[in-house]
Amino acid sequence: MALDKNNLPLHVAITMDGNGRWATQRKLPRSAGHDKGLHTVKEIVKAASEIGIKHLTLYIFSTENWKRTEAEVGFLMNLIHTHLRQELDFYKENGIRLNHIGDLSALPQNIQNDIIQAIDDTKTFPGMTLNLAINYGGRDEIIRGIKKIIGEGLRPQQITEQIVSKNLDMPESPDVDLLIRTGGEKRLSNFLLWHVAYAEQIYEDTLWPDYTVEQFYKDIEEFGHRSRRFGAEKSAGK
Repeated sequence: MALDKNNLPLHVAITMDGNGRWATQRKLPRSAGHDKGLHTVKEIVKAASEIGIKHLTLYIFSTENWKRTEAEVGFLMNLIHTHLRQELDFYKENGIRLNHIGDLSALPQNIQNDIIQAIDDTKTFPGMTLNLAINYGGRDEIIRGIKKIIGEGLRPQQITEQIVSKNLDMPESPDVDLLIRTGGEKRLSNFLLWHVAYAEQIYEDTLWPDYTVEQFYKDIEEFGHRSRRFGAEKSAGK
């Protein structure tokens, strides 16, 4: 597929929904869906990097996901641990720089260490920035950002959108241009509430483990056909 490289979204965010349902449909344990979903992650991350996406944010584990069974949470934490420990070569090959968004302090210590190490190992890589949302919630991010601003002692009249953005979890990434959600649900689910204010949104029925690079390209192409007005009136004749 020929994509218009001059009309790519600068920042793409993906809610990777449907791993559990994918496994259930096949009478497999939910862990099998998460395993297959991780394979899809690597394919989409590589594809995004290759076509020139500058920032990609993946919703990996939300602040609400702790409500899942202890076995599933434990499996997910181990999957994150293993991936971060074993995939440095993948990120190096593709020049991908890792960043974490979410409440790092509430994660198990070994996962905290893995994330910090991965960020340090990839900090000089020149390509795409990959924001991993682990123990992330949009409201939680905003609350933590407000606390930072209060700690800086700013007066109310000094607070601007730029100040708020600077105190959130990914100040080096621009606002999201395109939000993709797989799995058929059509809601934000507490993901990037500040950052998606004017994002184009695409909702796919495909469960995440079955989401393909070809579908990703189609979604990027669809973005290129959208008319983005950011609240302004549509120009006459357009």
